[in-house]
Amino acid sequence: MTSTEPAESGPDSSVGIARSSALMASGTVLSRLTGVLRTSAIAAAIGFATFADTYSIANSLPNIVYILIVGGAINSVFVPQLVRHMKSDKDGGDGYADRLLTLVGLVLLAVTVSAVVLAPWITRLYAPSNWTASDLHVSTLFAYFLLPQIFFYGLYTMLQQVLNARGAFGTPMFAPIVNNVVVIVAALVFIGVVGTSPTSSTVTTTQVMLLGISTTIGVIAQSLVLIPTAWRVGYRYKPRFDFRGQGLGKAGSLAGWTIGFVLVNQITLLIVTRLAAAANVTLTGTNKVNVGFTSYQNAYLTFILPHSVITVSLVTALLPALSRAAHALDFAAISAQLANAMRIVAVILMPVSAMLFVLGPRITQLLFARGSASVEESIYTGYVLSAFVVGLVPFSLYYVLLRGYYSLEDTRTPFWLTVWLNVTNLAIALPLYLVVNPQYRVIVLALGFALAYVIFLAVSWRVLSRRLGGLETYYTVRTMVRAGIASVPCGVATWFVLQGMLGLFTIHFITLVLALGVASAVGLGIFLGLAWIMHISEIRYLPKLVRRRAF
Repeated sequence: MTSTEPAESGPDSSVGIARSSALMASGTVLSRLTGVLRTSAIAAAIGFATFADTYSIANSLPNIVYILIVGGAINSVFVPQLVRHMKSDKDGGDGYADRLLTLVGLVLLAVTVSAVVLAPWITRLYAPSNWTASDLHVSTLFAYFLLPQIFFYGLYTMLQQVLNARGAFGTPMFAPIVNNVVVIVAALVFIGVVGTSPTSSTVTTTQVMLLGISTTIGVIAQSLVLIPTAWRVGYRYKPRFDFRGQGLGKAGSLAGWTIGFVLVNQITLLIVTRLAAAANVTLTGTNKVNVGFTSYQNAYLTFILPHSVITVSLVTALLPALSRAAHALDFAAISAQLANAMRIVAVILMPVSAMLFVLGPRITQLLFARGSASVEESIYTGYVLSAFVVGLVPFSLYYVLLRGYYSLEDTRTPFWLTVWLNVTNLAIALPLYLVVNPQYRVIVLALGFALAYVIFLAVSWRVLSRRLGGLETYYTVRTMVRAGIASVPCGVATWFVLQGMLGLFTIHFITLVLALGVASAVGLGIFLGLAWIMHISEIRYLPKLVRRRAF
């Protein structure tokens, strides 16, 4: 059923989700802000040229391998299973959690050891064919020091899910701050030792080791800080090897489709990584601007910030309730919660998208233009960011819808949706990549990503709506259209104010901060005023959410 007005909708029901996610949002904000400082410090240390790509690709490998093997299954499948066993098992699900941690830990250990042994071959798989022998050698060295992160990514995620299933959301969101601080310090030390013009042919093995091992230590620290919180909520891990007949088979069967889902995403990432890194090497001339995989990755990390702060916080708080509603076969409750979350996400992220689109090049100039990273390279990264931002709202709403499928223990449908989403991504990006000037190739790779999510948000929405008997589509789309209309003048005003202020002052760090701050404030003020005039009711709970984020 598609209702014209939602049951349990609007700001009153939104406050419950906002309250549950407030602590996570606070932690996420601080984690992401320190993450931005981390990315800025790394950019200052390694720049955007080919040497930067050797580190960026190697540092992506642990996450790629981890997500491919078990990470996607942990995130999407095991929380619903933990919630079910907490409710039905006499021991509150502790035994199930023990067995799950033991089993996943053994798998992670085996995968980590194998990945380190296979580091030269894994690196070669992602490296573009036009790298020099020294580029490939340095990236492989980085991989040896970085791939042990796989085990600790898994440990962090499993402990996070155990804590989330027990209603402890805060600490996992603050834990990455420790990781970020370690890497920031490492980047500053690297600058002090190497300078601001590192290349693959000039860095030493000791210098590579310094940056690589320090990055891994950050991930180790991030995972270990969760252990005291697990004790405080009453969970005491005990190794359990009696896996048979304990319900783990169901989680494994559900995870099978999820692993396929992740594999499809990683195949696309493999292609994009090679193309982006190859574009950097292809650039020639004395006035070339280095634009490669590091530009793509840094733009993506900036793009994902509002999604992580808003969408992930809301959905993480929502997931246990979704699992309980699915367990009770209460499709109306699932529909209402998903629709409510989508309206909140859209109302917040639409003005953010409009402002990020026009401010992108200056934001990345502010973040990255120092040390080894030039102003031109940093501004170009902002154009890549603007291309990504086209898909920010669809990307976040698609993420919300996927959690609806997972709460229903349906991992097969997301797999097939993702197959076609990635096919669409490449079908858009590859032809453009081949015909545009090499300077713009990384931009069109980001644009292909964004447009694919625009298309497949509609597809995923329709499929899940039919499954649930409706997603309050009329009311939800009406809210999104109103927010979109209010966001257009927000973005236009932001651009004009930015250009006006930059025309008045010499551009340096302070004036850039001032211009970005004033332009953003004007744009946001216009959006809030229009949202009030247009009766976008979801906006009313935002001051409460902001207050709850404050310490």
